[in-house]
Amino acid sequence: MKEERANFGSKIGVILATAGSAVGLGNVWRFPYMTGENGGAAFILIYIVCVLLLGIPCMVSEFIIGRHGASNTARAYTKLSNGTLWKYIGFMGVLTGFLITGYYAVVSGWCLQYVFSSVMGELKGDPTYVTTYFNAFSQDPFRPVFWTLVFLLMAHFVIIHGVRGGIEKASKMMMPALFILLLVIVVASCLLPGASKGISFLFKPDFSKVDSGMFLNALGQSFYSLSIAMGCICTYASYFSRQTNLLRSAVQVSLVDSMVAILAGLMIFPAAFSVGINPDSGPSLIFITLPNVFNQAFVGFSIIGWVISLLFYVLLSLAALTSLMSLHEVSTAFFFEELHITRKKGALIVTVTTFIFGALSSLSLGKMDYLRIGDKSLFDVFDFVTGQIFLPIGGFLTCLFLGWYVPKNIVKDEFTNWGTLKGGFFQAYLFLIRYVCPLCILAIFLHQFGVL
Repeated sequence: MKEERANFGSKIGVILATAGSAVGLGNVWRFPYMTGENGGAAFILIYIVCVLLLGIPCMVSEFIIGRHGASNTARAYTKLSNGTLWKYIGFMGVLTGFLITGYYAVVSGWCLQYVFSSVMGELKGDPTYVTTYFNAFSQDPFRPVFWTLVFLLMAHFVIIHGVRGGIEKASKMMMPALFILLLVIVVASCLLPGASKGISFLFKPDFSKVDSGMFLNALGQSFYSLSIAMGCICTYASYFSRQTNLLRSAVQVSLVDSMVAILAGLMIFPAAFSVGINPDSGPSLIFITLPNVFNQAFVGFSIIGWVISLLFYVLLSLAALTSLMSLHEVSTAFFFEELHITRKKGALIVTVTTFIFGALSSLSLGKMDYLRIGDKSLFDVFDFVTGQIFLPIGGFLTCLFLGWYVPKNIVKDEFTNWGTLKGGFFQAYLFLIRYVCPLCILAIFLHQFGVL
């Protein structure tokens, strides 16, 4: 068991692995369409403020709990709570990560299908064809389930090789590749005729569009994008060494995460404006709008459009895989530590069970559309319960737990690496985690249900 609880081997490994956990579809898919729906640059500025005031303190809190517990998320909370009811926050985190793994693998599988479709040249055609293509594929009884399995097996392969040989090694390869692909597509997008309108949309704020809804959407996006309360951050922190500077690591991870999100916008909006497509096309942006953008933007240069389309969906798949690895690890660590089995057996349990959940979620969108609860498909139920209920509640309770229940001296020891760091921001951190973060998270939660 001690061998299984290895630490990350280097500082860059810590940053790339943890950033890989945070960087995912929330950055490359959700952030651009949220930016498009909320007016562009003004939303980005508010988002950055939210990351500073909400994201970083919450991430540091999960770092503290994870490193102090040096175990899976459920056990880490149990240790700090002395077995009181607070321990169930950790179990909620594991459950949340487990449920998200299932339906997240479905969407990740869609990315692989689009890589295959790009290679085969299947995404060419008019806008109606592209829309029909996505609808037909997502409701197909076989192909989405097949790609879900492939994606889970890819994550499984990484996880069974452990912390250094699997997660850290894969992150060191995939994160630089992700950045290179991003930069290539950003350059290609920004060189298109009329791309300057998209750049202005991203970087020239229009504060007349700012309202309370934009603030709450930015708060929610910062929470979603940084993978707060999914168990990922806490689990990865359990592999940190005692020398890891938690605040600095949180700032570095947040910078990488925000940079990827902004680059994703810079990749998408110049191309969208170049062909006259509105930036507020919502969740369909990636799988319906963008293929049309690539088809129109590079008309007459079909080989370039083909390459850009292929690179984009490879990029999307890499981002999805780095996040799925961390989600998988949350449950794997829980099973192999709590059941006292090997890492390989724990990973197998997670892969098989989440595949069953993922397959049912996928089938609920088409062939087995009777798999519903109320008016929601099983896929939408998992998305709603985890994203709109479990995540905000878990984050809210974590703030209260660390800010008010855990002894202040334990929190300060972890924050300052047992007095070896100055800890000049400790009081500011404590104020944010006790007052600002809980109130902001509560506002997000109430806003989702139309109370605010």
